[in-house]
Amino acid sequence: MSPVIHFAISDQITGWYDQIGPWLFYGVVWGLVFAGTGLFIGAFIPFVTGDSLVFAAGLVAASAGSQVNIWPMAIGVGVAAWLGDQVGYTLGRHYGRPYLDKRQGQWLRNAIEKSEKFYAAWGWWAVVIARFMPWARVLVPAIAGISHMNYYKFFSANAVGALAWGTGLTVAGYYAASIPAVKNASYAIAIFFILASFAAGVRTWIKNRRAA
Repeated sequence: MSPVIHFAISDQITGWYDQIGPWLFYGVVWGLVFAGTGLFIGAFIPFVTGDSLVFAAGLVAASAGSQVNIWPMAIGVGVAAWLGDQVGYTLGRHYGRPYLDKRQGQWLRNAIEKSEKFYAAWGWWAVVIARFMPWARVLVPAIAGISHMNYYKFFSANAVGALAWGTGLTVAGYYAASIPAVKNASYAIAIFFILASFAAGVRTWIKNRRAA
């Protein structure tokens, strides 16, 4: 998403505060962040449940006269993101995998086997990086559950990714209101994680080719 579109959506979200007030604003932001991955709503409206939303929450906290405190908002966003991914993982592991096991063809068995190998080798980084990519953050937790990724590895990766993304981007929005350079820094961070994701994917593909 381009910076122009990103900030246009953020501007619309900041307008919610005037309509619903501070306390409901907290609940709406946290609820949308959770629903983005926990209820898979982010697959349909990724920008209203993702980066633009939490960045705008930080902008609202920084605005003059706002009754939204940045630290409860930022920490709450991180927790909501973590809980949403935990639900996505649980649904994938306890409902998605049994459903697929009943309907396995050879192609599906091969796909699941490759997915399990990938998450065993690179799953921790995949979960962390996916938090910074709109559709990946919705799908990766559920696929990690379907692939039976080690729960404790997922738990820790989810905590790192959710807090870095949720708390970090909300705080970035807060400081962007007074320090314009923070806007550019937030995009630099996003680009770094996207490039790291691409590099990890290429490395995994090369490894699989050599193993084959």
